[in-house]
Amino acid sequence: MLRLGKNRPGQMPEPKGPGPAGLSRAQVQTDGEDVSGGCRGEEARVGPWMYGWTKRWVQSKHQSDYGKFRLDSGKFYQDKERDKGLQTTEDAKFYALSARFKPFSNENETLVVQFSVKHEQGIDCGGGYVKLFPATLNQEDMHSESQYYIMFGPDICGFGNNRLQVILYHRGKYHENNKTLKCRINKDTHLYTLILRPNATYEVKIDNEKVTGGELEADWDFLPPKKIKDPYARKPRKWDERLQIEDPEDKKPEDWQDSEFIPDPDAKKPDDWNEAMDGVWEGPLIPNVKYKGEWKPRIIDNPNYQGEWIHPEIDNPKYRPDPTICHYHNISVLGLDLWQVKSGSIFDNFLLTNDEEFAEEVGNMTWGLRKDVEQQWRELYEEMEKQKEAEEAKKKREKQRAKQEDIWGLDEEDEEENEEDAEEEAEERPKQEGSGERASVDQKEAHFEQKDEL
Repeated sequence: MLRLGKNRPGQMPEPKGPGPAGLSRAQVQTDGEDVSGGCRGEEARVGPWMYGWTKRWVQSKHQSDYGKFRLDSGKFYQDKERDKGLQTTEDAKFYALSARFKPFSNENETLVVQFSVKHEQGIDCGGGYVKLFPATLNQEDMHSESQYYIMFGPDICGFGNNRLQVILYHRGKYHENNKTLKCRINKDTHLYTLILRPNATYEVKIDNEKVTGGELEADWDFLPPKKIKDPYARKPRKWDERLQIEDPEDKKPEDWQDSEFIPDPDAKKPDDWNEAMDGVWEGPLIPNVKYKGEWKPRIIDNPNYQGEWIHPEIDNPKYRPDPTICHYHNISVLGLDLWQVKSGSIFDNFLLTNDEEFAEEVGNMTWGLRKDVEQQWRELYEEMEKQKEAEEAKKKREKQRAKQEDIWGLDEEDEEENEEDAEEEAEERPKQEGSGERASVDQKEAHFEQKDEL
């Protein structure tokens, strides 16, 4: 089900009262089923179910080899028609597809960006995010360098390297969230929600549950920091940060033996030792039985400990508050600008709105209804695939075994037949030779008989 909330130019629409299905009628579009009770406005009725999704979504021509999308529900779903989404179909491809709507601004309004994605192929490297573009975007020339306002969604590259990207545009630069946010990497459909509020706070949800939130200034480097370290402050030279010290009053005992080896007291200098030629004689060393190890003074708490010195901070003269952070004008295009090594991801339930509760309701009525059935079907499908693979592997092994047995059997039979033929030839050879001799004698006798008659 492809949804895209529609907004009036220049501002986010005021939500109307919920319809019989509990959804705001002016903010939802589907590709077939009317979930708003049949009372939507004109602009909300113009959707992919009227003209087909290929009329609504524009394929970029910036590159001739962009990957193709198709409308599909995948291998496991709750409802085959209702759960259809945009699916990537070609491996190792860039994708560039977008849909346009009437421009709007989120100035002084909450902006909710929500969609679902299912990596049923078990994605190993690729994007699963969406981008919001300004009205100036040329959709047929959209590419990875095209200016965008927001990039939001899962990004996976390699084992264990998965991230939920939240990149926001501000004053000509793109800023990533300073937190490390993890996305879901299994094969089920997951719902991703980004909320930007006019009070410069935000919230991120996965599957309608909050995973992070806070202040935009604190979690993105949009602005210089409010406070900086005082460049003129220096730590005093006598500042003592040592928590513990060696006891200066602790003394090594007089009988403390800290030599591991000592000269052998029983050793004698050889009588013929010549110090002028051989040097000073030193006796051999033996282990010191009284050795106690290296002596060290005991450790005590430092009575002069002053704590860790903290560099004092001052107001940053370069900091200027900016009330326009994440205020975007002429938001007009939602795009899928991706790279995927293994294709098969399905994007669905796109929603832009200014109503957080409405977005949660849409999530519950789309992803929420399908998630359990889809998961059960996926587990059943995977179990059947394992059984099928096991049966095919078993048949392959049996076939190979039978083929090997047939080969060895044919070799033995051939050897036996060759031996039998050799024996038969050996037996027939004397018989053939005797027959030949008798035939020759008979011919001579016949010749003589004929001569006598003449």
